[in-house]
Amino acid sequence: MTKRHGYALLSAIIAVIVGLSAAIYVGVAAGDGNAGTNALDKGRARHNSAAPASTGIWVGSWSASPAGAEPGTETSGMAGRSVRNVVHASVGGTSARITLSNLYGQSALTVTHASIAVAVASDTAAASADTMRRLTFGGNTAIIIPAGQQVLSDAVRIIIPQGSDVLVTTYSPSQSGPVTYHQHARQISYVAEGDLTEDVTGAGYTEQTPYWRYLTALDVLSNESDGTVVAFGDSLTDGITSTQNANHRWTDILSERLRTAIESGQDLPRYSIVNQGISGNQILAGGLGRPADNQSGLLRFSRDALARTNVKVVVIDLGVNDILRNPRLADPDKILDGLRTMVGQAHSRGIKVIGATLMPFQGHRGYTPAREAVREEINAEIRSGRVYDAVVDFDRALRDPYDPRRLRSDYDSGDHLHPSDKGYATMAQIFDLKGLKGSAPAEL
Repeated sequence: MTKRHGYALLSAIIAVIVGLSAAIYVGVAAGDGNAGTNALDKGRARHNSAAPASTGIWVGSWSASPAGAEPGTETSGMAGRSVRNVVHASVGGTSARITLSNLYGQSALTVTHASIAVAVASDTAAASADTMRRLTFGGNTAIIIPAGQQVLSDAVRIIIPQGSDVLVTTYSPSQSGPVTYHQHARQISYVAEGDLTEDVTGAGYTEQTPYWRYLTALDVLSNESDGTVVAFGDSLTDGITSTQNANHRWTDILSERLRTAIESGQDLPRYSIVNQGISGNQILAGGLGRPADNQSGLLRFSRDALARTNVKVVVIDLGVNDILRNPRLADPDKILDGLRTMVGQAHSRGIKVIGATLMPFQGHRGYTPAREAVREEINAEIRSGRVYDAVVDFDRALRDPYDPRRLRSDYDSGDHLHPSDKGYATMAQIFDLKGLKGSAPAEL
Protein backbone atom coordinates (compact mmCIF):
# COMPACT_ATOMS: atom_id res chain seq x y z
CA MET A 1 0.00 0.00 0.00
CA THR A 2 1.39 3.41 -0.97
CA LYS A 3 1.61 6.24 1.60
CA ARG A 4 -1.06 8.17 -0.32
CA HIS A 5 -3.45 5.22 -0.21
CA GLY A 6 -2.70 4.76 3.48
CA TYR A 7 -3.68 8.36 4.26
CA ALA A 8 -6.87 7.95 2.24
CA LEU A 9 -7.83 4.81 4.15
CA LEU A 10 -7.10 6.47 7.50
CA SER A 11 -9.25 9.47 6.53
CA ALA A 12 -12.11 7.19 5.57
CA ILE A 13 -11.93 5.32 8.89
CA ILE A 14 -11.94 8.59 10.85
CA ALA A 15 -14.98 9.81 8.88
CA VAL A 16 -16.90 6.64 9.71
CA ILE A 17 -16.04 6.92 13.41
CA VAL A 18 -17.15 10.57 13.52
CA GLY A 19 -20.41 9.72 11.77
CA LEU A 20 -21.17 6.86 14.14
CA SER A 21 -20.36 8.99 17.18
CA ALA A 22 -22.77 11.70 16.03
CA ALA A 23 -25.56 9.19 15.47
CA ILE A 24 -25.02 7.59 18.88
CA TYR A 25 -25.04 10.99 20.58
CA VAL A 26 -28.40 11.97 19.10
CA GLY A 27 -29.95 8.67 20.12
CA VAL A 28 -28.70 8.90 23.69
CA ALA A 29 -29.55 12.58 24.06
CA ALA A 30 -33.19 12.15 23.17
CA GLY A 31 -33.53 9.30 25.65
CA ASP A 32 -36.46 7.20 26.84
CA GLY A 33 -37.32 5.93 23.39
CA ASN A 34 -37.53 9.43 21.95
CA ALA A 35 -34.42 9.52 19.78
CA GLY A 36 -34.30 11.81 16.77
CA THR A 37 -33.01 10.54 13.43
CA ASN A 38 -30.31 12.79 12.01
CA ALA A 39 -30.28 12.12 8.28
CA LEU A 40 -29.09 15.51 7.07
CA ASP A 41 -25.64 17.00 7.35
CA LYS A 42 -25.59 20.67 6.47
CA GLY A 43 -22.15 21.42 7.84
CA ARG A 44 -20.59 22.16 11.18
CA ALA A 45 -21.84 24.83 13.50
CA ARG A 46 -20.41 28.30 13.69
CA HIS A 47 -20.91 31.28 16.02
CA ASN A 48 -19.04 29.93 19.03
CA SER A 49 -21.07 26.73 19.30
CA ALA A 50 -18.36 24.55 20.81
CA ALA A 51 -19.29 22.21 23.65
CA PRO A 52 -18.94 23.73 27.14
CA ALA A 53 -16.26 23.09 29.68
CA SER A 54 -17.33 20.77 32.50
CA THR A 55 -18.26 23.37 35.09
CA GLY A 56 -21.60 23.82 36.79
CA ILE A 57 -24.61 21.52 36.78
CA TRP A 58 -27.20 20.97 34.07
CA VAL A 59 -30.64 22.05 35.26
CA GLY A 60 -33.93 23.05 33.70
CA SER A 61 -34.27 26.81 33.19
CA TRP A 62 -37.59 26.73 31.34
CA SER A 63 -39.96 24.08 30.03
CA ALA A 64 -43.46 23.56 28.66
CA SER A 65 -45.34 20.35 28.08
CA PRO A 66 -46.32 19.36 24.53
CA ALA A 67 -50.06 19.84 24.84
CA GLY A 68 -51.57 18.94 21.50
CA ALA A 69 -51.69 19.22 17.72
CA GLU A 70 -52.15 22.78 16.48
CA PRO A 71 -55.38 23.16 14.45
CA GLY A 72 -54.86 24.26 10.86
CA THR A 73 -51.35 22.82 10.58
CA GLU A 74 -52.36 19.25 9.73
CA THR A 75 -50.70 19.26 6.30
CA SER A 76 -48.20 22.08 5.89
CA GLY A 77 -46.99 22.49 9.46
CA MET A 78 -44.76 25.58 9.50
CA ALA A 79 -43.09 24.91 6.14
CA GLY A 80 -40.98 27.79 4.84
CA ARG A 81 -41.31 29.81 8.03
CA SER A 82 -39.09 30.68 10.98
CA VAL A 83 -40.61 30.11 14.40
CA ARG A 84 -39.06 32.29 17.13
CA ASN A 85 -40.19 31.11 20.57
CA VAL A 86 -39.71 33.54 23.47
CA VAL A 87 -39.10 31.86 26.84
CA HIS A 88 -38.14 33.17 30.28
CA ALA A 89 -35.04 31.80 32.01
CA SER A 90 -35.73 30.92 35.66
CA VAL A 91 -32.01 30.44 36.27
CA GLY A 92 -28.89 31.54 34.41
CA GLY A 93 -26.02 29.57 32.97
CA THR A 94 -22.91 29.58 30.80
CA SER A 95 -24.11 27.04 28.24
CA ALA A 96 -27.48 25.92 26.96
CA ARG A 97 -29.27 23.13 25.12
CA ILE A 98 -32.86 22.70 23.97
CA THR A 99 -35.42 19.95 23.41
CA LEU A 100 -37.62 19.92 20.31
CA SER A 101 -40.73 17.74 20.14
CA ASN A 102 -42.65 16.24 17.23
CA LEU A 103 -44.94 14.30 19.58
CA TYR A 104 -48.11 15.19 17.68
CA GLY A 105 -46.64 15.14 14.19
CA GLN A 106 -47.97 12.58 11.72
CA SER A 107 -44.81 12.77 9.61
CA ALA A 108 -41.14 13.44 10.18
CA LEU A 109 -40.24 17.02 11.08
CA THR A 110 -37.20 18.40 9.25
CA VAL A 111 -35.41 21.29 10.94
CA THR A 112 -32.54 22.58 8.80
CA HIS A 113 -31.59 25.57 10.90
CA ALA A 114 -31.98 26.40 14.61
CA SER A 115 -30.57 29.12 16.83
CA ILE A 116 -30.58 30.48 20.35
CA ALA A 117 -29.98 34.04 21.54
CA VAL A 118 -30.80 36.38 24.40
CA ALA A 119 -33.46 38.99 23.59
CA VAL A 120 -32.39 42.62 23.72
CA ALA A 121 -35.46 43.38 25.86
CA SER A 122 -38.83 41.97 26.78
CA ASP A 123 -41.68 41.94 24.23
CA THR A 124 -39.43 41.81 21.17
CA ALA A 125 -38.12 39.40 18.56
CA ALA A 126 -34.80 41.27 18.39
CA ALA A 127 -31.71 39.49 19.70
CA SER A 128 -28.55 40.74 21.32
CA ALA A 129 -26.19 40.29 18.39
CA ASP A 130 -23.22 38.95 20.36
CA THR A 131 -25.35 36.16 21.85
CA MET A 132 -26.64 34.65 18.60
CA ARG A 133 -25.60 30.99 18.38
CA ARG A 134 -26.35 28.35 15.77
CA LEU A 135 -27.59 25.10 17.32
CA THR A 136 -26.47 21.65 16.26
CA PHE A 137 -27.71 18.10 16.76
CA GLY A 138 -25.02 15.47 16.94
CA GLY A 139 -22.67 18.00 15.33
CA ASN A 140 -25.00 18.72 12.42
CA THR A 141 -27.06 21.83 11.79
CA ALA A 142 -30.03 19.86 10.49
CA ILE A 143 -32.16 17.21 12.18
CA ILE A 144 -35.05 14.97 11.19
CA ILE A 145 -37.36 14.23 14.13
CA PRO A 146 -39.64 11.24 13.48
CA ALA A 147 -43.33 11.52 14.26
CA GLY A 148 -43.97 11.02 17.96
CA GLN A 149 -40.37 11.68 18.96
CA GLN A 150 -38.22 14.42 20.50
CA VAL A 151 -34.54 15.39 20.28
CA LEU A 152 -32.01 17.13 22.50
CA SER A 153 -29.60 19.59 20.89
CA ASP A 154 -25.88 19.77 21.47
CA ALA A 155 -24.72 22.14 24.19
CA VAL A 156 -23.66 25.60 23.04
CA ARG A 157 -21.66 28.20 24.91
CA ILE A 158 -23.82 31.22 25.66
CA ILE A 159 -24.31 33.38 28.73
CA ILE A 160 -27.97 33.13 29.77
CA PRO A 161 -28.73 35.68 32.51
CA GLN A 162 -31.28 34.71 35.14
CA GLY A 163 -34.62 36.35 34.38
CA SER A 164 -33.77 37.05 30.74
CA ASP A 165 -35.98 36.32 27.75
CA VAL A 166 -34.38 33.76 25.47
CA LEU A 167 -35.14 33.42 21.75
CA VAL A 168 -35.12 29.90 20.32
CA THR A 169 -35.73 29.83 16.58
CA THR A 170 -36.32 26.92 14.18
CA TYR A 171 -36.74 26.77 10.42
CA SER A 172 -38.48 23.93 8.58
CA PRO A 173 -38.34 23.98 4.76
CA SER A 174 -40.79 21.17 4.09
CA GLN A 175 -44.36 20.27 4.98
CA SER A 176 -44.69 18.31 8.22
CA GLY A 177 -47.79 18.52 10.34
CA PRO A 178 -49.55 18.87 12.55
CA VAL A 179 -47.40 21.12 14.71
CA THR A 180 -46.74 20.08 18.32
CA TYR A 181 -47.57 23.12 20.42
CA HIS A 182 -48.39 24.54 23.85
CA GLN A 183 -51.42 26.70 23.29
CA HIS A 184 -51.65 28.76 26.50
CA ALA A 185 -48.15 30.18 26.66
CA ARG A 186 -49.15 33.53 28.22
CA GLN A 187 -46.15 34.79 26.26
CA ILE A 188 -46.04 36.32 22.77
CA SER A 189 -43.69 34.61 20.33
CA TYR A 190 -43.04 35.38 16.65
CA VAL A 191 -43.09 33.95 13.12
CA ALA A 192 -41.32 35.13 9.96
CA GLU A 193 -41.50 34.10 6.31
CA GLY A 194 -38.35 32.39 5.05
CA ASP A 195 -35.23 31.39 6.91
CA LEU A 196 -34.50 34.25 9.32
CA THR A 197 -33.19 31.93 12.00
CA GLU A 198 -30.10 33.99 12.78
CA ASP A 199 -31.59 37.40 12.09
CA VAL A 200 -30.88 39.65 15.09
CA THR A 201 -33.00 42.65 14.14
CA GLY A 202 -36.34 40.90 14.49
CA ALA A 203 -37.70 43.10 11.70
CA GLY A 204 -38.95 40.17 9.65
CA TYR A 205 -40.91 38.67 12.53
CA THR A 206 -44.13 40.46 11.75
CA GLU A 207 -46.52 37.74 12.92
CA GLN A 208 -47.20 37.35 16.63
CA THR A 209 -48.45 34.13 18.19
CA PRO A 210 -49.68 33.14 21.68
CA TYR A 211 -48.25 29.62 21.23
CA TRP A 212 -44.97 27.86 21.88
CA ARG A 213 -44.23 25.54 18.95
CA TYR A 214 -41.92 22.49 18.93
CA LEU A 215 -39.78 23.78 21.83
CA THR A 216 -40.38 21.98 25.13
CA ALA A 217 -37.26 22.63 27.25
CA LEU A 218 -34.31 24.94 27.80
CA ASP A 219 -31.53 23.54 29.99
CA VAL A 220 -28.54 25.54 31.19
CA LEU A 221 -25.17 24.65 32.63
CA SER A 222 -25.46 26.59 35.86
CA ASN A 223 -23.42 27.58 38.86
CA GLU A 224 -26.56 29.13 40.38
CA SER A 225 -28.57 25.94 40.83
CA ASP A 226 -28.08 22.40 42.12
CA GLY A 227 -31.26 20.85 40.75
CA THR A 228 -34.69 21.35 39.26
CA VAL A 229 -38.17 21.63 40.78
CA VAL A 230 -40.96 20.60 38.39
CA ALA A 231 -44.43 22.08 38.88
CA PHE A 232 -46.85 19.55 37.37
CA GLY A 233 -50.46 20.57 36.97
CA ASP A 234 -53.35 22.00 34.97
CA SER A 235 -54.41 25.54 34.05
CA LEU A 236 -53.83 26.71 37.62
CA THR A 237 -50.14 25.95 37.08
CA ASP A 238 -50.18 26.90 33.39
CA GLY A 239 -51.27 30.35 34.58
CA ILE A 240 -54.04 30.70 32.01
CA THR A 241 -55.52 33.89 33.54
CA SER A 242 -52.24 35.56 34.50
CA THR A 243 -51.17 38.74 32.71
CA GLN A 244 -49.63 38.01 29.33
CA ASN A 245 -45.88 38.63 28.92
CA ALA A 246 -45.56 39.44 32.65
CA ASN A 247 -44.41 36.06 34.05
CA HIS A 248 -47.04 36.17 36.78
CA ARG A 249 -47.70 32.44 37.03
CA TRP A 250 -47.31 31.21 40.60
CA THR A 251 -44.25 29.25 39.50
CA ASP A 252 -42.54 32.39 38.18
CA ILE A 253 -43.16 34.23 41.43
CA LEU A 254 -42.05 31.24 43.50
CA SER A 255 -38.80 31.10 41.52
CA GLU A 256 -38.07 34.76 42.28
CA ARG A 257 -39.01 34.27 45.92
CA LEU A 258 -36.67 31.30 46.31
CA ARG A 259 -33.81 33.17 44.63
CA THR A 260 -34.29 36.24 46.87
CA ALA A 261 -34.40 34.09 50.01
CA ILE A 262 -31.15 32.35 49.09
CA GLU A 263 -29.44 35.66 48.31
CA SER A 264 -30.50 36.93 51.74
CA GLY A 265 -28.61 34.06 53.36
CA GLN A 266 -31.42 31.62 54.12
CA ASP A 267 -30.42 27.96 54.18
CA LEU A 268 -32.49 26.68 51.27
CA PRO A 269 -31.86 24.43 48.26
CA ARG A 270 -30.55 26.22 45.18
CA TYR A 271 -33.15 24.96 42.73
CA SER A 272 -34.53 26.18 39.45
CA ILE A 273 -38.28 25.89 38.87
CA VAL A 274 -39.89 24.82 35.61
CA ASN A 275 -43.56 24.69 34.66
CA GLN A 276 -45.23 21.56 33.26
CA GLY A 277 -48.82 22.71 33.52
CA ILE A 278 -51.34 22.02 30.75
CA SER A 279 -54.69 23.80 30.81
CA GLY A 280 -57.53 21.32 31.13
CA ASN A 281 -55.27 18.50 32.25
CA GLN A 282 -56.72 15.60 34.25
CA ILE A 283 -55.08 12.86 36.27
CA LEU A 284 -57.08 10.00 34.80
CA ALA A 285 -58.41 11.02 31.36
CA GLY A 286 -56.80 12.43 28.24
CA GLY A 287 -58.21 14.05 25.13
CA LEU A 288 -58.93 12.65 21.70
CA GLY A 289 -56.46 11.38 19.10
CA ARG A 290 -53.38 9.17 19.12
CA PRO A 291 -51.40 10.33 20.91
CA ALA A 292 -54.18 12.00 22.84
CA ASP A 293 -54.23 15.77 22.95
CA ASN A 294 -53.78 16.88 26.56
CA GLN A 295 -52.55 13.50 27.71
CA SER A 296 -53.63 12.44 31.18
CA GLY A 297 -51.35 13.23 34.08
CA LEU A 298 -50.67 9.54 34.59
CA LEU A 299 -49.56 9.04 30.98
CA ARG A 300 -47.37 12.13 30.74
CA PHE A 301 -45.89 12.17 34.24
CA SER A 302 -42.77 10.20 33.38
CA ARG A 303 -41.93 12.31 30.32
CA ASP A 304 -43.01 15.75 31.51
CA ALA A 305 -41.96 15.56 35.16
CA LEU A 306 -39.55 12.75 35.99
CA ALA A 307 -37.51 12.99 32.79
CA ARG A 308 -36.73 16.68 33.15
CA THR A 309 -33.11 17.53 33.82
CA ASN A 310 -31.72 16.82 37.30
CA VAL A 311 -35.12 16.77 39.03
CA LYS A 312 -35.06 16.93 42.83
CA VAL A 313 -38.68 17.82 43.70
CA VAL A 314 -42.03 17.59 41.90
CA VAL A 315 -44.98 19.75 42.98
CA ILE A 316 -48.33 18.27 41.88
CA ASP A 317 -51.49 20.39 41.61
CA LEU A 318 -54.01 18.21 39.75
CA GLY A 319 -57.52 16.93 40.31
CA VAL A 320 -59.95 19.80 39.79
CA ASN A 321 -60.57 18.92 36.13
CA ASP A 322 -61.20 15.28 37.04
CA ILE A 323 -64.08 16.59 39.15
CA LEU A 324 -65.39 19.28 36.80
CA ARG A 325 -65.06 17.48 33.45
CA ASN A 326 -66.42 14.10 34.45
CA PRO A 327 -70.00 13.80 33.13
CA ARG A 328 -70.71 11.56 36.09
CA LEU A 329 -69.76 12.22 39.67
CA ALA A 330 -66.01 11.65 39.98
CA ASP A 331 -64.78 8.87 42.25
CA PRO A 332 -62.45 10.45 44.84
CA ASP A 333 -60.74 7.12 45.50
CA LYS A 334 -59.71 6.78 41.84
CA ILE A 335 -58.37 10.32 41.81
CA LEU A 336 -56.37 9.68 44.97
CA ASP A 337 -55.11 6.37 43.58
CA GLY A 338 -53.88 8.22 40.50
CA LEU A 339 -52.04 10.75 42.64
CA ARG A 340 -50.46 7.99 44.73
CA THR A 341 -49.34 6.20 41.55
CA MET A 342 -47.45 9.30 40.43
CA VAL A 343 -45.93 9.73 43.89
CA GLY A 344 -44.74 6.11 43.80
CA GLN A 345 -43.13 6.64 40.39
CA ALA A 346 -41.29 9.70 41.69
CA HIS A 347 -40.14 7.90 44.82
CA SER A 348 -38.72 5.07 42.71
CA ARG A 349 -36.32 7.67 41.27
CA GLY A 350 -35.55 9.28 44.62
CA ILE A 351 -37.64 12.39 43.88
CA LYS A 352 -39.58 14.16 46.61
CA VAL A 353 -43.23 15.09 45.93
CA ILE A 354 -45.11 18.08 47.35
CA GLY A 355 -48.84 18.11 46.69
CA ALA A 356 -51.42 20.89 46.62
CA THR A 357 -54.94 20.89 47.95
CA LEU A 358 -57.67 21.58 45.37
CA MET A 359 -58.91 25.15 45.34
CA PRO A 360 -62.66 26.02 45.50
CA PHE A 361 -64.81 26.72 42.46
CA GLN A 362 -68.30 27.70 43.61
CA GLY A 363 -69.77 30.13 41.07
CA HIS A 364 -68.10 28.33 38.17
CA ARG A 365 -70.54 26.85 35.66
CA GLY A 366 -69.46 23.31 36.57
CA TYR A 367 -70.10 23.67 40.29
CA THR A 368 -72.56 21.39 42.08
CA PRO A 369 -72.81 20.54 45.79
CA ALA A 370 -71.97 16.91 44.95
CA ARG A 371 -68.76 17.92 43.17
CA GLU A 372 -67.89 20.16 46.10
CA ALA A 373 -68.21 17.14 48.40
CA VAL A 374 -65.73 15.20 46.22
CA ARG A 375 -63.25 18.11 46.38
CA GLU A 376 -63.51 18.29 50.15
CA GLU A 377 -63.01 14.54 50.53
CA ILE A 378 -59.85 14.64 48.38
CA ASN A 379 -58.50 17.64 50.30
CA ALA A 380 -59.08 15.92 53.63
CA GLU A 381 -57.02 12.95 52.48
CA ILE A 382 -54.26 15.20 51.13
CA ARG A 383 -54.09 17.11 54.42
CA SER A 384 -53.89 13.83 56.36
CA GLY A 385 -50.38 13.23 54.97
CA ARG A 386 -51.33 9.93 53.33
CA VAL A 387 -50.78 11.11 49.74
CA TYR A 388 -47.72 13.38 49.46
CA ASP A 389 -44.41 13.90 51.26
CA ALA A 390 -45.47 17.47 52.07
CA VAL A 391 -48.53 19.62 51.42
CA VAL A 392 -49.05 23.19 50.18
CA ASP A 393 -52.56 24.27 51.11
CA PHE A 394 -53.65 26.46 48.19
CA ASP A 395 -57.29 25.89 49.14
CA ARG A 396 -56.94 27.38 52.61
CA ALA A 397 -54.86 30.30 51.33
CA LEU A 398 -57.19 31.42 48.52
CA ARG A 399 -60.70 30.55 49.70
CA ASP A 400 -63.15 33.12 50.96
CA PRO A 401 -63.05 32.92 54.78
CA TYR A 402 -66.80 33.67 54.89
CA ASP A 403 -67.68 31.11 52.20
CA PRO A 404 -64.89 28.50 51.87
CA ARG A 405 -66.54 26.92 48.84
CA ARG A 406 -65.50 29.87 46.65
CA LEU A 407 -62.35 31.89 45.92
CA ARG A 408 -61.81 35.13 47.80
CA SER A 409 -63.03 37.90 45.49
CA ASP A 410 -59.67 39.65 45.07
CA TYR A 411 -58.01 36.31 44.32
CA ASP A 412 -60.61 35.44 41.66
CA SER A 413 -59.90 36.21 37.99
CA GLY A 414 -63.64 36.48 37.46
CA ASP A 415 -64.46 32.95 36.31
CA HIS A 416 -64.60 31.62 39.88
CA LEU A 417 -62.03 28.92 39.10
CA HIS A 418 -58.74 30.55 38.10
CA PRO A 419 -56.83 33.03 40.25
CA SER A 420 -56.08 36.65 39.46
CA ASP A 421 -52.46 37.84 39.43
CA LYS A 422 -52.88 38.55 43.14
CA GLY A 423 -54.15 35.03 43.67
CA TYR A 424 -51.18 33.51 41.84
CA ALA A 425 -48.83 35.65 43.91
CA THR A 426 -50.49 34.40 47.10
CA MET A 427 -50.02 30.79 45.98
CA ALA A 428 -46.28 31.46 45.67
CA GLN A 429 -46.10 33.38 48.96
CA ILE A 430 -47.69 30.67 51.10
CA PHE A 431 -45.46 27.94 49.67
CA ASP A 432 -43.12 26.73 52.44
CA LEU A 433 -39.65 27.03 50.91
CA LYS A 434 -38.22 24.77 53.61
CA GLY A 435 -40.42 22.02 52.20
CA LEU A 436 -38.03 21.84 49.22
CA LYS A 437 -35.37 20.43 51.53
CA GLY A 438 -34.79 16.72 51.83
CA SER A 439 -35.44 13.85 49.47
CA ALA A 440 -38.00 11.14 48.92
CA PRO A 441 -38.55 8.75 51.85
CA ALA A 442 -36.66 5.50 51.65
CA GLU A 443 -38.61 2.64 50.13
CA LEU A 444 -39.23 -0.17 52.61
